[in-house]
Formats: sequence, structure tokens, C-alpha cells
Amino acid sequence: MAAILNSELTDLPIERLRRRRSAKWVRYSADVLPAWVAEMDFPLAEPVKLALTEAVQLDDCGYASPHDLGLAEAFAYFAESRLGWSVDAARVSPSMDVVGAIRSLLRLLTQPGQRVVINTPVYPPFFAVIEELGCEPAEAPLAPEGLDVEAIEREFAAGAVALLLCSPQNPTGDVPTREQLVALADAAARYGAWVLADEIHAPLVLPGARHVPFLSVSEAASEHGIALWSASKAFNIAGLSCAQIVTASANASEVIGRLSFADTHCGHLGAIATIAAFREGGPWLDDVVAVLDHNRQLLAALLAERLPQVGYAQPQASYLAWLDLRALELGEDPAGAILERCGVALSPGPSFGRQGAGFARLNIGTSPALVEEAVERIARVLQRV
Repeated sequence: MAAILNSELTDLPIERLRRRRSAKWVRYSADVLPAWVAEMDFPLAEPVKLALTEAVQLDDCGYASPHDLGLAEAFAYFAESRLGWSVDAARVSPSMDVVGAIRSLLRLLTQPGQRVVINTPVYPPFFAVIEELGCEPAEAPLAPEGLDVEAIEREFAAGAVALLLCSPQNPTGDVPTREQLVALADAAARYGAWVLADEIHAPLVLPGARHVPFLSVSEAASEHGIALWSASKAFNIAGLSCAQIVTASANASEVIGRLSFADTHCGHLGAIATIAAFREGGPWLDDVVAVLDHNRQLLAALLAERLPQVGYAQPQASYLAWLDLRALELGEDPAGAILERCGVALSPGPSFGRQGAGFARLNIGTSPALVEEAVERIARVLQRV
């Protein structure tokens, strides 16, 4: 029996969506269907909306004091209730966003010229941050089974000092197993390397998979790992600037103690919204996960019927579909051709690394109707060729 989906999350008039002023909806002209940046189209969770509305009505838009508001405790509550992960709130620090936190941590943990491992294809800002700091990206591409721990360890053995772990993985939606994470932590411990675990998509793990927090898998992980979290992706509040830096050992906490005030600050409205999300947003998040589960299966059926040449493995987490478009012979960047010819904006595969040539990322964090429209627009044009 098919799941009953929350109609507030499936009935999304595009006329209303186009009134938004976020990057997703203003980057392209109104004849383009945007399905690119990692931003969902769903209405905000009601507890988040109420918290923000109250703050605005109280003219409460001053400086943030996340410690006094209980941001760390709210994250610890969410981690325990959602993931069964016991977190010491004293080891949760605020930050403006995950990428900024990664930049600040790498600045402390690396020297120019050193190598930092990434598992390509991967979130494009990882490349930018590494290069901005004068470091060198060391690519350990994903294997068919996901993380290639042996390849990562070879990079550690060759002198790489850190790994930027994207877990769940963006753009593939892969969720690393506990066994992979334990092996990764052991490898980091053997070579004295750090693992910075970007777990921003963890709240959106879909049925059939389970997110395992990296810091929870072993003592080696807690000694050599730092986790980066935010409600921004799961609750669609990226514009409010609030993230969390999480540690589980004195060794890792010492690194956080060396960050500046600016590195451990966040937006006031972001803290308010995040606390509401973590404390009260669970039922809304369950409904979102159900819609995303439906949409990933719908996309598989639509592609099989309308674009059978396209390769697609259903993601285990989040709302990002990684499409293999090489059989369509649209070049290294098929997203460019699809934008021009079909009026659908996708994220270009090559921006995720060399392994992304011939691929594109499609955002399915929207209504089933708009997922169908995206596929139909592409198929209508390309199937005539």
C-alpha cells in the first residue's frame, strides 16, 4: 500500500514558488524549471515558522547568544532522539555554516602545500576551500560500494593530513556503513590524520538506510574526528546561517578552543529556527522523508519509461539524484545542453570533480508534479534527436 503523503508538501504551485527570492528561484528566467541548488521547495516546518514569526513580531533581530538560548542542548536532543547518538552538549559549538567551519578548521590543521583527501565526485566547495588555503586536493574516488577506504589510507600514507568526509555523500546520496567508518577511523589514527565529517544531510536518510555518526563508531574516530552539522538542508533554512561543530574527545575539543570568536558565531534568527527544528520538527521531517522516498522511486520509474538511456541509482539519503547522462552524448557538461535546449537547470557534473564528466545532479526536493515536469521537458526534446 502506497504511503499517504502530506498534501502540504506535494501541492506546490509553481506560481507561489517563483515569488521566492532565494538563489534557486532568481538565478534563471521564468521559463526555466530550476532543479539545481540543494534547496527544497517544501513549506517550512510549522514550529520553525512560528519561532521566526514570533521573533520578527518582537523585533527580535539582534545579536545571537546561542549558548544562552540552548542551541547545543537542542542539537544533543535531536541527535539522541533521531539517531540514538549521545552527544555532550558542552562539546557542541556554533558556527555560521558548515563550509565556513571546515575552512576555519583546515586553517588550524593544515599548512600550505599539504594534501587533503576528498572522495570524488563530491560537493564542489570542498575543492574551493582546499585550494583557497593553499593545500592540494588528494582525490580518492568513490568505489561502486561507496567509500574506498583503502584509497583513502594510501593518501594518508603518502602524507595527506586530513579527509573531508561527506556523509551522507553529495551528490550520490550514498550512506557509508559502520564498517567503512570504523576502518576509516583506524586509518586516520595510524597516520595521525584528521577526519572532518560533513554530516549535513544526515537527517534526511531514507528508508532502507541508516546514518551512523562518524564520531560514534570508535575511540579512534572521536580522537581524530570533528563533525559538522546544520539544520539548513533538512529544514530548508540555509539562509539563516547556523551550524554546529561537534567533538567527542579532549583532543578534538582542543582544536575547537583555538578557533576565533568569529569562527564560533552564528545568526540569531538561525539559532532560533534551528532550536525549533531540532526540538519540535520531527513530525514534519518524517513527512518530508516520505515525500523524498516517493520522489526517488517516481524518478526511477519516469526515467525507465521516458529516458531509459539515463543511468540512475536511487539515493540512500537526501533529495539529490546523480544522473549518468553519457549515453545521451551531450558532452562533458550535459547540464549546459539541457538548460539551453530543455529549459531545466541542473547542477553540472564536472563541478563535482573529474568523475562528474557526463553527469548532472537533479534536485527532487519538490512536488512529484515538478519531478515529472523536469523529466518530461528533457525527454520531449532529447527523444526527438
